Amino acid sequence: MDTEQFKAEMKKQGYIEAGSETHLFMHEMSQRALRYTAEINGTYHEPEALRRLFFELIGKEYDETFGLFPPFSTDFGLNIAIGKRVFINSGCCFQDQGGIEIGDDVLIGQQVVIATLNHDPDPAKRGNMRPAPVKIGNRVWIGAHATLLPGVTVGEGAVIAAGAVVTKDVPANTVVAGIPAKPIKKIGE
Repeated sequence: MDTEQFKAEMKKQGYIEAGSETHLFMHEMSQRALRYTAEINGTYHEPEALRRLFFELIGKEYDETFGLFPPFSTDFGLNIAIGKRVFINSGCCFQDQGGIEIGDDVLIGQQVVIATLNHDPDPAKRGNMRPAPVKIGNRVWIGAHATLLPGVTVGEGAVIAAGAVVTKDVPANTVVAGIPAKPIKKIGE
């Protein structure tokens, strides 16, 4: 299996059995991600060098408008897509096997978690997983310590309040807060 075959499998949002070729490929690729994140997090880097390391990690073309404050953690790296003028603050953890799409002008606060895999609820099958992508629209602000769960889409201009746990799609230009996150107001009202 190669990275493109893996991404195609993830887009199908099928069932990943523990010990399968797909599952073993995830583990193999996590070692690559660990090497890059150890380099990113292990010492100080000038902003340009840090950006270059990050874009090598995600396998995308370098973008000088991107900003990152380490530490940063991901367990795959190659299924993250980032728009222009994105800023990721310190301590964020991205589980990107299922795919993470981040639009333009997005601000991501400290220690945000974005998850794209669910384990099987049956204890006998708990090692098995189902991927689902997380999509974040343009001009979204995600507050510190928020968690976005597999399969959610955050609409353009939305705000995720600090500490929120997003379990369902967030409409555009809406502020959500709480556990689970619920709309508390429309922006502009």
